[in-house]
Amino acid sequence: MKKEATITAGPRTTLGMHPQKFAMWLFMVSVFMLFAGLTSAYIVRQAEGDWYVFQLPEMFTYSTIALLISSATMHLAYLSAKKDNINLVRIYILITSLLGIAFLIMQFVGYIQLIDMNVYLVGNPSGSFVYLIAGVHAVHIISAVIFVIVMLIHAFKFEIHSRKMISIEMCATYWHFLDALWVFLFIFMLLSR
Repeated sequence: MKKEATITAGPRTTLGMHPQKFAMWLFMVSVFMLFAGLTSAYIVRQAEGDWYVFQLPEMFTYSTIALLISSATMHLAYLSAKKDNINLVRIYILITSLLGIAFLIMQFVGYIQLIDMNVYLVGNPSGSFVYLIAGVHAVHIISAVIFVIVMLIHAFKFEIHSRKMISIEMCATYWHFLDALWVFLFIFMLLSR
């Protein structure tokens, strides 16, 4: 008598994270690596000498404060979504987007302050690095502001609520990541003058 072997497939293991969240985390790791490379290059180039020392624009401090406040309003929007308080979600997301835009405007004013201090994009590498680091971060903030505005549209369409949190959770995570990244970059540039 011949026994037949039966093949049974066990349960398939799935990724413990939503695929879009996973992709976003991979993107954030790549952004972190980009800035790790920039700050490393900053340190290496600074050690070579010929480094012009100047104060960071005062407006960078104000823009940092605006970004920190925006992180709080984004968190409040997330918490409000968990409680299905759609009106507060809309208000906090709107405030977050306005603070993000204010951050970008203040960064631009900071560039003008750099020019007033005779620090230019082309010239001494110390100035070039400040423009590059702040500029690349600003591009990422632009993408985050767009993401926040999309969330605002979703909030007005009643598409954000306690049973549909993935998009606002991703938006909040990305926003907090960029805020924390800027705080790190700002402190790094302040201390490495």
